[in-house]
Amino acid sequence: MRRGGLVQIKYIIYFFIFLGLGIIGYAGYQILHSNIQAEKSLKEAKGKVEVQDDHEDESDFEPVVGEVVGLLSLPKVESELAIVEGTDPDELAKGVGHYKGSFFPGQGGQIVLSGHRDTVFKRVGELVLGDELVMKMPYGEASYEIVNTKIVNADDTSIITLQNQEEELILTTCYPFGYVGDAKERYIIYAKAKN
Repeated sequence: MRRGGLVQIKYIIYFFIFLGLGIIGYAGYQILHSNIQAEKSLKEAKGKVEVQDDHEDESDFEPVVGEVVGLLSLPKVESELAIVEGTDPDELAKGVGHYKGSFFPGQGGQIVLSGHRDTVFKRVGELVLGDELVMKMPYGEASYEIVNTKIVNADDTSIITLQNQEEELILTTCYPFGYVGDAKERYIIYAKAKN
């Protein structure tokens, strides 16, 4: 091989090294930015649930998209996460997203919460049947017990029924947990209200 060809290969190798470093740096920045936003939202959520609002109850609780609305506690993994109204990327960067149109604790219907598997829900795979989930809201708190889990295709929306016959909490996140890229499946946790 001629010297000119070796020089070209060397520059191609340098290009791919710098491209790889750029991609890793960008991903690191995104994770760091998301963690900073989640910490800020968590602080705001703790402030909201510590000061109970006597003028607000569950029947008229209707937050706007992007608003921090409460706190999700996962006692088994010692995790507290801010709940944000909405499930678009901007909301999910701040914390656990509450699916707009689903219910809140005390309203007697299906509550749907979603989060990223590599940020807020990174330890949700450690939860098992019987574990407790607690939603703390400005008007009070409610406890739920995990009764089932399942894995569905990413495009399967059948789990979101928005039923209002009984109160249940649904957590959704991408699956498999360690997968890099757009996951093709979703991990679903079903929890029933504790009496």
